[in-house]
Amino acid sequence: MKVASASATAAALLAGSVSAGTGQLMGVMMDKKEKFREVQRANGRIDTATSTQVTTTCTNGKAGEYECENVDMWGFISHASMGSSTREGNDLWGWTSSMGREFAIVGQTDGTAFVEVLSDGSLDYVARLPSQTVSSIWRDAKVIGDYVYIGSEASGHGMQIFDLNKLLDVKPDVDSTFSPKTFSTSSDLTAWYSSFGSSHNIVANAETDMIYVVGTASSAGCSGGLWMIDVSDPASPEYKGCVSSDGYVHDAQCVVYNGVDSSFNGHEICFNYNEDSLTIVDVTDKGSPVQLSKTSYNGASYTHQGWVADSEFKVLLLDDELDEMDANGPAANQHTTTYVVDISDLTSPSFTGVYQSPVKSIDHNQYVVNGLSYQSNYGSGLRIVDVSSLNSSTMEQVGFFDCYPEDDDNPAAEFYGSWSVYPYFDSGVIILNSIERGLFALKYTG
Repeated sequence: MKVASASATAAALLAGSVSAGTGQLMGVMMDKKEKFREVQRANGRIDTATSTQVTTTCTNGKAGEYECENVDMWGFISHASMGSSTREGNDLWGWTSSMGREFAIVGQTDGTAFVEVLSDGSLDYVARLPSQTVSSIWRDAKVIGDYVYIGSEASGHGMQIFDLNKLLDVKPDVDSTFSPKTFSTSSDLTAWYSSFGSSHNIVANAETDMIYVVGTASSAGCSGGLWMIDVSDPASPEYKGCVSSDGYVHDAQCVVYNGVDSSFNGHEICFNYNEDSLTIVDVTDKGSPVQLSKTSYNGASYTHQGWVADSEFKVLLLDDELDEMDANGPAANQHTTTYVVDISDLTSPSFTGVYQSPVKSIDHNQYVVNGLSYQSNYGSGLRIVDVSSLNSSTMEQVGFFDCYPEDDDNPAAEFYGSWSVYPYFDSGVIILNSIERGLFALKYTG
């Protein structure tokens, strides 16, 4: 099948010659990624690393075979060692138990692995939960309280709801001898929500006990928009409504707003990344959500993900997954491009500038913690950017760890390397999930 130019499709959408909000660009994206992954497998580029747990300090720009700056490698475990037969990784999240034990929730093509992150940064594979139906290179998980909510592009997968405290029964304490367990998709789940089949991402707002599932199959209704589920009782998830006004949503961040646009203080606001735009929606009233704005930008190829950069909701950082590959707009030089958005007026946000990485790579996921953006940028791995100024002209890279050394001599904007990063553990350990290799435990030293 011939793959259409995603940037050309985006341009057609913006011009109105193709109906927007249908997830049409997602089909282009899936086709590109699937074809590239087939090449990776054929070239033996899947799960090439061993499962060593050696702490390696970043010295003279290297931590073992990996290029780095101000980031040490504390631990590593391969996908094969985490029980995956397909040995491919994707998304990533984390959970901290009531006793302070930290666990990585590792997305893989054939399921989800659970790995304890020990105090020295080493990694213990504890258990796995298989895919609810079939394998898919897309899997996503988010946590509210002690429960993880897992979706996938796999046909008929729905959403798995799993009590993470079960991990503590498998591995009662950090010194115990244990055998990793494979949980049952029929008897070990707290609940299985099956009202939609496939989905692309899971979005969680712990403040309101709400899960927003995005990119659901068109046959499920809602046009792939925000599928709203109340999980205040995880055993009985309750459908609360749908946001379909701008069609397909690829990813989102939903918050209880308390910022400079004071008329919306106390409202629940979702920042949606909708393939060709940033779309902001007030979902306070689940029965009558209100779209506040829809804003596109120069260089739009595939609006993918983003994160609010400050506690007052002045600035949002947005990444576009195809602008580097398509050499489109500000990303014509193929250096990872982060768009800076002024969101001080939720009804009229404006794109004010861009930050560009020193290297060529496609961006994928980023999360902002205390003025630092932790970016998972495919072939260039983890990139840590100081964004505390909220000004694109003064943002700067302060650390990195490149988990894909195969392209060090010839970096390119391709779909390999890191998929996602989780920077929220109190221990300061940063976990990074690599598509080909496995899970890295890292520590920023800057």
